[in-house]
Amino acid sequence: MSEFRVLHGLEEVPPDFGPCAITIGNFDGLHAGHRRIMRRVIEIANERGWKPSVLTFDPHPAKIVAPDRAPRLLSTTSQRARSMAEEGIRQILILPFTHELSRLTPEQFVSQILHDRLQARAVLVGDNFRFGHGHSGDVDTLRELGTRYGFTTEIIHAIRLRGCVVSSSEARRRIDTGDVASAARLLEQPYGVEGEIVAGHGVGKKQTVPTLNLATSAEILPRTGVYVTSTHDLDSDWRWDSVTNVGYRPTFGGNEGISIECYLLSEYDGIPPRRIRLDFLHRLRDERKFDTPEALKSQIMQDVKRTLAWFRRARRWVRNARLRL
Repeated sequence: MSEFRVLHGLEEVPPDFGPCAITIGNFDGLHAGHRRIMRRVIEIANERGWKPSVLTFDPHPAKIVAPDRAPRLLSTTSQRARSMAEEGIRQILILPFTHELSRLTPEQFVSQILHDRLQARAVLVGDNFRFGHGHSGDVDTLRELGTRYGFTTEIIHAIRLRGCVVSSSEARRRIDTGDVASAARLLEQPYGVEGEIVAGHGVGKKQTVPTLNLATSAEILPRTGVYVTSTHDLDSDWRWDSVTNVGYRPTFGGNEGISIECYLLSEYDGIPPRRIRLDFLHRLRDERKFDTPEALKSQIMQDVKRTLAWFRRARRWVRNARLRL
């Protein structure tokens, strides 16, 4: 099956959804552990002629059953779906998480959804997987029910990188501290935020450098500071090397709330971008208050030099790695 499809709710599930190899989870940020599970799903599906599939939820279950403990999310459902498709997953069911769904027992969840509706033949989950009312089901429960309902169960253990267990919560912690480079290692891609370009105050164009001002609904932003970034036009294939400030513009008062200002290191042709994604690659420095706009502009030029040097090193490393291959 070559077609990729995203289904929103059981009412959209077609009769030909199965037979499938499937994994179940929230998959926030789609980190290295999630990707390992999905690659194994794809491997099994290809071996058996089944459909590599994902069952995920929206909203995050904690927002329904324990809203005071619900995590800030690293990614939207559309971002997760896009990354899953890039991995090779061919169908995704985004199940609306409701109080009614949360009250299903483990066996009801397996029989009504995995067996009856999705025709699961192999179910792969992480070793901390819990399901059913009150988290009463675990991997042993799933394995037992799989034997009864005709699917195999495979448990994929967590990944450790440099002595740390890879998890969405650890990726959040690193982004919160501004350590976007190590967060990217956990996510196997840079952390990015998306949104629309909005009008700024016009100060940069007149007194420092012209910037794109991003408005985003992202729940997590890197710690305030200046970053090496890559800017992607969501409506075209254009992308630019860039320097981005996340912060409160203290040189100009800092009273308007947090802002995301992106300075492109090359010009765009034609119409300016309307919607962009910013990928955070490396932290340069803390945000600082300068005595004058001129002093700030001088610092920005230093940031630009360091950013250009960072990209030169990164691309040289990539070229050398390709030559070694």
